[in-house]
Amino acid sequence: MFNNPKATPLFDSVQYLEDGNAVVNQYIANITMKHVNDAALVYEYAVDWLLEQRHSENNYKTYRSELTTFLHWAFDVEGISVADVSRRVLMRYIDYCTQPPIELVAYRNVAQFVVDKDLQERVPNPLWRPFLGKKLEGTEQPYRITDKALKTKLAILSAFFSYLINEEYTERNPAMMLMKNGRFKSGTQNRVMHEDDEEMRSFTELQWSYVISTAENLAKSHQDEHERTLFLISLMYCCYLRISEAAARPGFSPVMGQFRRDNKTGVWGFHIPRSKGGKKRTVAVSHLLLKALKRYRRFLNLTDLPAPNEEIPLFVRHRAAGRGRDAGLLNANLGIRQLREELNDLFNHAANAAEKDGMTQDALEMRQMTPHSIRHTGITHDININGRPLSHVQADAGHDSIDTTSQYLHTSRVERHESAASKPIDHLADAY
Repeated sequence: MFNNPKATPLFDSVQYLEDGNAVVNQYIANITMKHVNDAALVYEYAVDWLLEQRHSENNYKTYRSELTTFLHWAFDVEGISVADVSRRVLMRYIDYCTQPPIELVAYRNVAQFVVDKDLQERVPNPLWRPFLGKKLEGTEQPYRITDKALKTKLAILSAFFSYLINEEYTERNPAMMLMKNGRFKSGTQNRVMHEDDEEMRSFTELQWSYVISTAENLAKSHQDEHERTLFLISLMYCCYLRISEAAARPGFSPVMGQFRRDNKTGVWGFHIPRSKGGKKRTVAVSHLLLKALKRYRRFLNLTDLPAPNEEIPLFVRHRAAGRGRDAGLLNANLGIRQLREELNDLFNHAANAAEKDGMTQDALEMRQMTPHSIRHTGITHDININGRPLSHVQADAGHDSIDTTSQYLHTSRVERHESAASKPIDHLADAY
């Protein structure tokens, strides 16, 4: 246990979050190198999850404060990866929040980030503390936290762990387990946090048909803007990509050369050099995805298929970047934020089309989907509709265990009834 009492604000206000912060970046880099080797990955997931809360200012502020406290405890106090937090370990966090170090208790609210006048940059506020105490008649009182406040903490963490499970970072939700047992047992929190809505993770066949047809219609009517959208959605669906595998980030820019033809077999694959946990994999490419690639490359005035090791960016901007490391570059790859916005815009267009056709409930569900739903949809459809072997899907999805892939096997109640309706009691009865 590191037992470091210092806590650093990690997440700036939503309008500044995606700009990054040099002080926070250095802190995360130090933690990653010295104590927790996946701290940077967890931080990236945390930022993405917080960005999904941007439309509710109160939720965003509450969630970022809780994540800051939790990650400080995990990284600085315990020196542990979030993936290694079990139900028993999380109880230590509850104990920590019940009796935090006095150095981490403040008695007035202050901003988490302030502007440094010398640097002219936003920096973490050294006066900020993760715990807020109360005063009585001007006297600071010993810190107290109610069970209700602890339940709120667990509800937020449970929603975050649920997100991490969907991102396939972890397979367990220790916060949910604590909420289902003992003093923190609650009958409503899970429903509030949508943790039991597993059917919402992927599009139905009907919903996905609306997404693809909408992408095709947009590419037909607004080619300059949406040919890229059509290829993006096709690639992510066919190759089960996480959005981080299609987006540019420091040290990685997706290129056309990731489409590779095997010299011995002649089959095409899409190579992912760095995925979750630093692993790499090559995904088998379908004929229809190759057709989509040819169409997209013709739109870009390129040859039908990429040459070996071709370094042309996979996704190009419609206009030159205005800021950041790619400022002024027209052919720079898009980051996670740009790809997410493009996909969410497509989902909204598709939902509008479904709603126009009277599919109100489907439209409502489609608007709640995220880019990661594309990966779930591709895997689900391949297993349950296209009949691909689990082992093949496992390899293409990059799952460590076939058990993870097996979770995508869906059997409806109707299907179970049909398969049970005519089963005999005595298999030999008709033989006589």
